[in-house]
Amino acid sequence: MIEAGSREWVRATLALSLGSFLVFLNLYQTHPLLPLIAQVFSVSSLSASWTLAGCTAGLASALLLCAKLADRYGRRQIMLVTLTLAILLSLLISLVGEFYLLLLLRFLQGALLAGLPATAIAYMGEEFDQRGLISAVGIYIAANSLGGIAGRVLSGLLAGWFGDWQHAFIGIGLFSLLLLPIVFRLLPRQTHFVAVSSQRGQFTQALFQHLTNPLLVAAYLIGGLNFMVFLNQFSYLTFLLASPPFSLPIQWLGMLFLTYLAGTLASCLSGRATHRFGSERMLLSGIILMALGTLLLLHGSLLAIFIALLIASFGFFLAHACASGWVGQHVAQHRALASSLYLVAYYLGASLGGMYLHPFWQQGGVTGLVLGIELVLGITAMLSIGLARLKLSRHPVG
Repeated sequence: MIEAGSREWVRATLALSLGSFLVFLNLYQTHPLLPLIAQVFSVSSLSASWTLAGCTAGLASALLLCAKLADRYGRRQIMLVTLTLAILLSLLISLVGEFYLLLLLRFLQGALLAGLPATAIAYMGEEFDQRGLISAVGIYIAANSLGGIAGRVLSGLLAGWFGDWQHAFIGIGLFSLLLLPIVFRLLPRQTHFVAVSSQRGQFTQALFQHLTNPLLVAAYLIGGLNFMVFLNQFSYLTFLLASPPFSLPIQWLGMLFLTYLAGTLASCLSGRATHRFGSERMLLSGIILMALGTLLLLHGSLLAIFIALLIASFGFFLAHACASGWVGQHVAQHRALASSLYLVAYYLGASLGGMYLHPFWQQGGVTGLVLGIELVLGITAMLSIGLARLKLSRHPVG
């Protein structure tokens, strides 16, 4: 097994983190462009949001297939092939002139982007020792947030400079192609992977096993519900800040996502904090921070919104690192499938969150948005408390 801090651990963690960076760089590039896309294609804010929600839906829909293929053919091959195709698709999307084609290709791109997230945690679980796994997951998720930040900021800058959304896809596609060979070179070949034969009913049996394990299901729900409200609050806030009295240009809308840097810090600290205080405590702490940060949105000033998103980002990524790491620690077989089920819930939440928050936004603006978010966080807080009690009942202290 690869030990934490070893040369192979550094190579593998760097490769997976860079690959993750590229996934989220391409996934979130339309986020600051939503007001511009709504204007260019003459569609509503909810329709424009599907250029992001459709991509996350494509990702969610392909995760189980990618996990199944990875269990049979190997993690490394699936990660590298799907990532390459997804990056090439960014360049193709820049040529699209019809809104329905934009949505269709973004869905397809999301499906291809599923390859790495579906298998990366499973790769770590098989190749790393326990300490190496926990530490690597935190760094890997930090790379998620950095990729999300870079995709949003860079696309906002490119769209602002060139005056259209197409150059955002061109720039991000070319930048991704420059970094992709580093992932190929650094990612070690697997030494502990054992192919799972495609025996009839085995996949269904494994699926049933994971979905009836309350230690896993609670983590799936927490991850999905948290992301449902966290991601989509940014979508509605871009429309708020693009309108009077703020009237921020698209370049500055992209800068809003620099608040994700707080999440990057939280992800990096999550491994050490989990070792010291336990996954359950840190999971609940992250949710509480999200709830407190969201309340600050009610102040209404630009500074308050920025601080609110910093706090919420720190809390969200702390909770996400704990929940995804929890899945890796509490499954012995079919790791890729278990991790993929977490991500299915996670990205399904992202896809549905816009529709969930839309009536709150229409009826109450920012106040309604905060109400909708806090209702969901109350549910995930109770689930995290239940998760801690369930673990204690199964593994009592002393």
